[in-house]
Amino acid sequence: MYQSSSASGSSGTILLEPRPAARSATQTPLRKAPSANRDSIRTPSLPAALPASPGLSSRATPPAAPPTSPGNGSHEKAPAPNPIRTIRLLLADDHPVVRTGLRSCLSARANLSVVGEAQDGFEALRLSKELSPDVVVMDLDMPKMDGLAAAQAIRREMPHVKVLILSMHSDSDYVMRIVQCGASGYVLKDVRPDELAKAIEAIHGGGSYFSPSVAQVALNQFVRGRDGDDPDAQLLTNRERDVLVRVAQGLSNKEIASSLNIGVRTVETHRERIMRKLNVHTIAGLTRFALAKKYISLNDTTLR
Repeated sequence: MYQSSSASGSSGTILLEPRPAARSATQTPLRKAPSANRDSIRTPSLPAALPASPGLSSRATPPAAPPTSPGNGSHEKAPAPNPIRTIRLLLADDHPVVRTGLRSCLSARANLSVVGEAQDGFEALRLSKELSPDVVVMDLDMPKMDGLAAAQAIRREMPHVKVLILSMHSDSDYVMRIVQCGASGYVLKDVRPDELAKAIEAIHGGGSYFSPSVAQVALNQFVRGRDGDDPDAQLLTNRERDVLVRVAQGLSNKEIASSLNIGVRTVETHRERIMRKLNVHTIAGLTRFALAKKYISLNDTTLR
C-alpha cells in the first residue's frame, strides 16, 4: 500500500511512499527455536516406572521394592522347617538292667523319648492307659501277665498304640502267636540299636517290622501250613498255654495260681478264654487237645 506525501517546497507534487503494515498490539515477533530446544520441548518425559527401552539410559529409576515389615526383613517369610516328630515310648521288661540299657540307647536319638517303664504285663497295660505312648517296646516273658497277653489287651483297648515285641525267642510258635496277638513287629534282643530304632520308626509310621531271621521263620511256617487244620491252636497266648498244660495235668485253679505266681481269679479268666477260643468246654476235652498238640504226654496227666 502506498500513501501520499507532500514534499516541502514543492507544489502539486505527490510522492507515493509505501505504507508500513499495521501491527497488532498483542502480536509478538516469532522466533525460530533452535532444533535442540524444539526436540526437548516436544518429547514427553518417560515415567520412572516404565521399563527401560533400547537406547535409554541404564540409570533409569528402578521399580519400587515391595514393602517390608519393620524388623522382619522381607515381607514374605520363608516357611519354617517342620519340627521333628518325637515318638513316645513305653518300655516293658521284668529286668531293670535291660530297661536301663534300652532307655540309654533309645533316648540318645532326637526323635525318640522314653515316657515310662513297666516291669510286668499288668503295669504295661496300666501305664499304656495313663501315658498313651506311641509305641510299647515289650518283652515276652514277664510275670503276672506275659507280653502276648499284654499286647492283646493294649491293642484291644487302645488301638492307636503300637506294640513292638523284643525277645530272644525265634521259634515258629512264638512268631505266629505274636503276629496274631496284634503286635506290629518282633525283633530279637541281639539286634543292633540302629535296627531297633528303625523298627520303632517303621511301626510308628503304620508299617510292620520283623528281624530277618524272625521273618524267615514266619515265612517258612506259612509255606508249610503248619497247624493249618487247627488254626485255633495258634490263638492261645503263652500264658494261656501254660494254664492249659496245668489244667491238662490235673491241677486245681489254686495250684495253677501258685505255680504261675498269679491270682486264682486270673487262672479262672484264662480258662474261660481258652475254652472260648478252642470251643472246648470240658476238662477232658482240653486234656485231649493238649495231648494232640503234644503240649503234654500221657505220663504228665491223669485223665478224669
